[in-house]
Amino acid sequence: MKLAFTTLGEKLDSPLDPSFGRARNFLVYDLQTQAIEIISNKQNLDAAQGAGIQAAQTIAKAGAQALITGHCGPKAFRVLEAAGIKVFNTDATTVTEALARYQAETLTEAKAANIEGHWA
Repeated sequence: MKLAFTTLGEKLDSPLDPSFGRARNFLVYDLQTQAIEIISNKQNLDAAQGAGIQAAQTIAKAGAQALITGHCGPKAFRVLEAAGIKVFNTDATTVTEALARYQAETLTEAKAANIEGHWA
């Protein structure tokens, strides 16, 4: 299973980026192989609109089955939900901490977006 994390860096100990659509990077972690893939989200950092939708499509193309982030807006949430990708919101400060919470099963799956659209 692959998990996608929003991150400001490129390593497991990097800070978790609290935003989804305009996150700097996505770290995709394979639970079986422990392989890491970094996907830049540069194209969406300054997008006037559609950043969440495009980011959700990127996560789906990466083959992730779950997203762990701070916040996810309504349009992105709908795209992720339609792709069968579970969303988990967290206040973890690093990817490592968020991964540990996921593995300890202390994260709760989101049932809806936790912010309004165009959040900055």
